[in-house]
Amino acid sequence: MSKVAGRKKRIIITTAAMLVIGGGAAFAYWSAIGTDDNAATAGSTAGFTVVSAAPSSGTLSPGGPVLEYTYTVTNPGTGVQNLTEVKATVAGTDGTAWSVTGCSATDFTVVSPAITATQLDAGESFEGAVTVQMINKNENQDGCQGKTIPLHFVAR
Repeated sequence: MSKVAGRKKRIIITTAAMLVIGGGAAFAYWSAIGTDDNAATAGSTAGFTVVSAAPSSGTLSPGGPVLEYTYTVTNPGTGVQNLTEVKATVAGTDGTAWSVTGCSATDFTVVSPAITATQLDAGESFEGAVTVQMINKNENQDGCQGKTIPLHFVAR
């Protein structure tokens, strides 16, 4: 019986040891965190393209006719852009006030009607018009005769 008891004791100790070793392995693990970074590229605003057309007839003179200049604004971008204003002024191509001897931007009135904010899809266009009139200043405005009066359009 002592052999049996000794053998039982060894089996119990061996089993217990295996459970401790095996059980510990069953609950052991490595912790890990996985991450990834990527990016999407957002395009930038593409400036609106503005093309204007002079009236088919008429010339400016002090207190004379009001001439209408039509324009088309196009969204050349790849996404939707919001058009809130189109403004024309008598100015150089860089937007600075225009003048020549005896004639300047102050000799003219340009009316750019307000527009309702419009979203233009890629490639979509908006058409409008501005009016220009030469002011009668009740002074000599001969310096304006025969001059080409530049209109500068800005679409926002």
